[in-house]
Amino acid sequence: MKIAIYPGSFDPITIGHLDIIERALNIFDSLYVVVSVNPSKHGFFTVEERLDMLKEVLKDRPRITVTTNDKLTVQKAKELGATHIVRGLRALTDFEYEFQLTHANRVLDSDIDTLFFMTEQAHSFLSSSAVKEIATFGGDISQFLPPYVSLKLKEKTKNR
Repeated sequence: MKIAIYPGSFDPITIGHLDIIERALNIFDSLYVVVSVNPSKHGFFTVEERLDMLKEVLKDRPRITVTTNDKLTVQKAKELGATHIVRGLRALTDFEYEFQLTHANRVLDSDIDTLFFMTEQAHSFLSSSAVKEIATFGGDISQFLPPYVSLKLKEKTKNR
């Protein structure tokens, strides 16, 4: 059984993330979507809110498990029995960062490999940060997010 993890902040999950998830499911039997918890970073949404959104959006996909991680990604991958880390790339700047991270992970655990998916061209500009900014200024975010996530973001930014 081929198992992978897709780590990220998912603050919030976008249609770009969903594209990567769907494509990863074409390769892997089981996929863990993992909310990475970094104590030095403060998210827009709490970890619990991000888990709620992911679970709601991914509830009809039985081969996906949503969880959190507060340790090294390769440690979590090993713990879950995953042999691969799934990552999405939008632009050259993403590649530079991911290139370094992948090599560090390979040094930490050479049994865990990373598989990159290039984001669909239609989503290449899309980031959670951009969507949050659009929402904060009252812009239409419905085309960038699943409906449940769009609702949650609108609620969160309503009084800002």
